Amino acid sequence: MEKTSEAYSQARHWRAHAWCPHGADRRIATLTMDDLFYGAVLPTDVEALLRDTNPWWFGKPGPRTPRFRRTAFDEVLGQLKAGPAPCVALRGPRQVGKTTIQGQLVDHLVRSERVQPRHILRVQFDELPPVRRTEMPIQAITRWFQRVVMGMTFNEAALAGQTAYLLLDEVQNLREWAPQVKSLVDHHDVRVMVTGSSSLRIEAGQDSLAGRVRYADLGPLSLREIAELRFRSATRSSLEGNDVRQLADRGYWHALRNKGEREAELRNQAFEAFSERGAYPRAQAESAIPWPMMADHLNDTVINRAIVHDLRMGERGRKRDEQLLKELFRLACRYAGQAPGKSVFVPEVKQALDANVGWQRVTSYLDFLERAMLIRRVLPLEIRLKRPKGSAKLCLCDHALRASWLQEVVPLAPAALAQNEHMRDIAGHLAESAAGYFLSTIPGLDLAHFPERGPEPEVDFVLTIGTTRIPLEVKYRNRIDELEDTRGLRSFLEKTVYNAPFGVLVTMHDEVPIADPRIVQIPLSTLLWMR
Repeated sequence: MEKTSEAYSQARHWRAHAWCPHGADRRIATLTMDDLFYGAVLPTDVEALLRDTNPWWFGKPGPRTPRFRRTAFDEVLGQLKAGPAPCVALRGPRQVGKTTIQGQLVDHLVRSERVQPRHILRVQFDELPPVRRTEMPIQAITRWFQRVVMGMTFNEAALAGQTAYLLLDEVQNLREWAPQVKSLVDHHDVRVMVTGSSSLRIEAGQDSLAGRVRYADLGPLSLREIAELRFRSATRSSLEGNDVRQLADRGYWHALRNKGEREAELRNQAFEAFSERGAYPRAQAESAIPWPMMADHLNDTVINRAIVHDLRMGERGRKRDEQLLKELFRLACRYAGQAPGKSVFVPEVKQALDANVGWQRVTSYLDFLERAMLIRRVLPLEIRLKRPKGSAKLCLCDHALRASWLQEVVPLAPAALAQNEHMRDIAGHLAESAAGYFLSTIPGLDLAHFPERGPEPEVDFVLTIGTTRIPLEVKYRNRIDELEDTRGLRSFLEKTVYNAPFGVLVTMHDEVPIADPRIVQIPLSTLLWMR
């Protein structure tokens, strides 16, 4: 903005009441000419909301946060305090606890790290529609925060050993959020955490923030987290530091199986809770709420919110087809753990919507659902420079979403499944979906599936660690035929070109005798108990 003489004249005579937390009372502050030109003034309702949602500025407590902390808390805290990049971005589907982690970070920074409360700003952009309409909302708020709340610049605070922390929630709702954060961290010594429920919009900032941001993903609860949340019993991860190189060691899988057997009572409790209500934190934390009510909550706050709010708006304001997104998610639920292709999706979509929808549009909309982190697509293995054949395998982020969206509860726990024999085939697919989604969330692990190729039988998943490949087959049934049910694994292991030293058979029960020493057997519950 050009500083005209008229503006100078107005600035010299303009005074207003501005809120300032440096004392116990509010006081009158003079808004200088710099305030006018550098954006220290915010709309009154926005100012009031920022005060209400940052009560620690006044020495008041914020809303109570759960004592239970997701395992991602420590990772995010470490990156926020001393990570190599000034910004950490936490991505995940809605309702998995991203906002809760932000509240826990505020408590920890104030109580344990002794950070000045007035140096912590938390903004929930879902609650600030007037600011979202401004051209540079992050700059406007942070300038106001420095002048009115901190009473100094971010750089002055850092030089005094009092670094400021900015926690920005649901930034995907802002246009051009990434260039604003880039400008902020490029010119100010400040630590920033952003969260987002749409990977599509969060990843849009990768180019702008290259070298300035570290990404962390947060999905639904792990089995170990369910045990801690529901049963107040914690156990250590078997994959410390997420070092995937351990997975290439056969001894690691034997140790994992032994750990699962030692902790079988707690593991089984957690798996039964997972089978009954899925892995969304609220579904487990509020287990007294009847499932039909919880299912409605998941539909409204997770699926519909993602489809209608996060995915509806496309590039340049173009609206995506909401009904097509919903229908494709329904089909993803129906075919979870399977690899349906064009011949399945296109006819079913055409019939359901009575519309001529092409395969290219179907795949692009499936990509949107994956970017919303509702599904994962595991691609066919590409090997020996050959073009991969087959379709992607669909894995849901949580089988509870299938139960809520299709209104069909399919148990996974052996005892509950024994009472619902007619659901065994569906449960087998959901077990494969759960295993695939779990493996796909391990950082640094390359995951694919191996479709049937001529004489070579299908293998459910192939884990690639460096130059080593580990085939993994899911056989979720009461009885295992040692020869027939390991045929895919044995075929893969016998091809020296695949460099597979051993394979993993994932089953329903603990004790499944397998004579082949190249195959390690573990139950699904133990696989999910890994981390």
